[in-house]
Amino acid sequence: MCHNQQLGAESEPFLIEQNMAVGSRSNNRFVRQKGFTLIEMTVVIIILSVMALLVLPRLPFAHERDLKTSARTLAASLRYLGDLAISTKQHYRLHITLLNNEITVTRVIPEGDELAVHDEALNQLSLLEGIEFSDIVTPRLGKVAEGEAVLDFGPLGVEDFTVIHLKRKDDSHYYTVAVYPGSGRVTVLEGYEEGTLPEGDEEEGQ
Repeated sequence: MCHNQQLGAESEPFLIEQNMAVGSRSNNRFVRQKGFTLIEMTVVIIILSVMALLVLPRLPFAHERDLKTSARTLAASLRYLGDLAISTKQHYRLHITLLNNEITVTRVIPEGDELAVHDEALNQLSLLEGIEFSDIVTPRLGKVAEGEAVLDFGPLGVEDFTVIHLKRKDDSHYYTVAVYPGSGRVTVLEGYEEGTLPEGDEEEGQ
């Protein structure tokens, strides 16, 4: 009896250590089960990235940014075309088709014929996706909201004071681009503005 008690006493620390080891392994397995593996985290990041690429372009601020970018790019192109006409003392014609938002530039020779312009900066004029022309206003043409508007540029720059209105396709936001004859000045303003743009609020096209 004493011998059994002695064995029990001697084996008790061993049993405790075994139980602790088993418990430790169980806890480790539990911890590993609760966490994420590197592969799982990578998959989650990829899924979130794809969702962001699909959703962000459809957010309103993205369309407003594209509208502003289109307005400033158009303003810069109009300024460039005016400077080109002044520096070369030649006549150019800007065609804007409102139905499909197409922009083309031709050079007008003295006989009245129009020739293609081999200038990469002028041959790639376009609006960003989701942006379109609302209307174009000049003293000679009035307000053109459909069909084609034609703007002439000569040795003095654009021949008519021109106001161009750009908009988002859902008609929720507008930008105004104004081109002034003689001075070569081009201005850009957020919103739908008619007539000359106020000096204090204007934003110079870059």
